[in-house]
Amino acid sequence: MTILLDARIPRTLDGLVRDWAAGDHRGVTLEAWLFEDEAARRRAEQVFAASGIHARLRSAYKPLLHAFLEEFDTAGLARVSVRYPVHEEADRLRFLSEAYPLAALFDGVEMHFEPGAADMTYFVTLEYGNGRVAEHSVFAPNRLRTNHLDQIDLTLTGWLKVAGRADDGSDLDEPLETEIEQVFHNVMNAIAAHDWPANEPYAETIAIDVTIPGIERALDYGDEVMSTREALHEDFYFSLLEFFKRKSGRPPEDRGVQPGQIVPDIRAGEGDAHVRVALRPFGVPMDPERPEQDIETADAAPSLAQIQRELAALPGETFEGNSREGRPVRGIYRAGSRPAVLVTSGQHANETSAPVGTLRAVRRLLANPEANIAYIPVENPDGYALHGRLCEGSPRHMHHAARYTSLGSDLEYGRNDPLYEIGARNQALAMSGAQLHLNLHGYPAHEWTRPFTGYLPRGFELWTIPKGFFVIIRHHPSWAETARTLIEAVTKGLSAVPGLAEFNRRQVEICSIHSGGAPYEIINDVPCLLTPDERHPTPLTLITEFPDETIYGDAYRFAHTVQMATVIAAEEAFASIMARVA
Repeated sequence: MTILLDARIPRTLDGLVRDWAAGDHRGVTLEAWLFEDEAARRRAEQVFAASGIHARLRSAYKPLLHAFLEEFDTAGLARVSVRYPVHEEADRLRFLSEAYPLAALFDGVEMHFEPGAADMTYFVTLEYGNGRVAEHSVFAPNRLRTNHLDQIDLTLTGWLKVAGRADDGSDLDEPLETEIEQVFHNVMNAIAAHDWPANEPYAETIAIDVTIPGIERALDYGDEVMSTREALHEDFYFSLLEFFKRKSGRPPEDRGVQPGQIVPDIRAGEGDAHVRVALRPFGVPMDPERPEQDIETADAAPSLAQIQRELAALPGETFEGNSREGRPVRGIYRAGSRPAVLVTSGQHANETSAPVGTLRAVRRLLANPEANIAYIPVENPDGYALHGRLCEGSPRHMHHAARYTSLGSDLEYGRNDPLYEIGARNQALAMSGAQLHLNLHGYPAHEWTRPFTGYLPRGFELWTIPKGFFVIIRHHPSWAETARTLIEAVTKGLSAVPGLAEFNRRQVEICSIHSGGAPYEIINDVPCLLTPDERHPTPLTLITEFPDETIYGDAYRFAHTVQMATVIAAEEAFASIMARVA
């Protein structure tokens, strides 16, 4: 094992209290914006007050939303108008997105958003039912930074304002680099300074272990939660992928880079932050234990062992590939007289509803002796195991470190030698000759952010805010008409799923407000994208996207029920379409 960084970084909040409350600063007015939860900030304000300092400590993360939750009088609100900043160094919708999910939190209150200036300030007008009007300005602390790609990002930062100093010191109004920012930049600098091998993979596991204070605050809308620790995980993971793409000479959109397994493990801590970056070899494959569940009513992701047992109970010829760490990638094929369909899930292993949904669907399909099904429930078992381990510490985080394989690549974009995970899919296609691939996925069930590299997740902006259950069809150009017929039939079939139309309408409505519209088609109350694409071996590839990455209980059961219904509807529709063609 090689250690690249092992450091303790002082907690910014403690430093502020030490520097200002302990000295002779009575009468000073102090404002600070920090990546701290409300309870910690209020405790510090009491310490300041006892020292005669008028202090207000605010959140540097999503400051507008925190202002509504902590400072504004929202009783009797009838209408809200928000003028949000627009900065030339940021996406034009950046600050509108950062206000999410404000439009969903106050039922019956009319919300209006309009673009403003580049002054890092939201201007808010509150109108009440009794005719009262209140106006507020909300500062959104940001600074320009050069990132790991030598580009300029407008990034969140801490901030300090001090006025009324008795020691004739100057007033302060300046960025305050907090410990979470220092952790992020110290890790990126340590990665950049290391002497990496010339060729991929650069390591087996790049482990980033952090304990740090921060914000974990659930919101009263869907699965929404504000989490600075989750955001740090996301920024680390995708920033390192970008760094290694650049090192290998690949373009930004490339998903085939194979740096090795990148594992940020960000956990709650008190006091100073601790960060450790280590290059570790793989150990013996170990899968976390999870309780046995009835697959039909599962309320969380089952264990990999249970999924393999459920698969073994299905009829059909077995086949197997291997993961980078040595886990089997198992599947079955049961031939029949209907058109062949390949069903896969778990390509991105933090998207947890699809393996359960496909198991439920394939059980039902194979009850028909004519069904012609090839099936792989978990294509990325290394990622599935990693996801389980990370959820033991932070079950409500989306953990994109488990998205790709242990090589660090998306399994269908990696090199062909050795095959590793994609080998199982290749066997399934060779055995079945399927022309339709049902590839089930998920995406974040709450907002996905990268606060230290521009806020919106670069390259994945479409997925930063939940927008309901989404269907994508990629088709060879000559199959365009068939693709349209298929997606219309599948979405019509999904209209029978109780609650799905209402679920989609609400999420699409809120997403559209905070993302400037809907750049996709709505077919039978389901957001859809149809795109010609000859990259896939099958002429039709139907991809589901359910906002599932952090859900449990009833929400999880609903998710895998929708996934199941999609597979069944698609197989039936495809058989009907192909019968007409024949």
